[in-house]
Amino acid sequence: MPALWIAHVNVTDDEAYGRYAKLAGPAIAKHGGAFIARGGRYVQLEGKDRPRNVVAKFPSVEAAETCYHSPEYQEALSHARDASERDLVIVEINE
Repeated sequence: MPALWIAHVNVTDDEAYGRYAKLAGPAIAKHGGAFIARGGRYVQLEGKDRPRNVVAKFPSVEAAETCYHSPEYQEALSHARDASERDLVIVEINE
């Protein structure tokens, strides 16, 4: 079943996070992921507000998790760790 990779992000260093974004996109695409929302307009109804929200669709939970642990994505993530506060979850889509 397909899955959504949902990230809620507060960027604290635009330059370093830009390096993350440049590398993360190709890593996500390599693992079958496609962005369906990336930093667009949003309405925060509950919980902690993080002004950058990203949703990518993957073929499966396993594909998304494999992407996360891949060397390509981990290289990208090394730029985001000290440049952002993030929450990331993978959720299976019940179709």
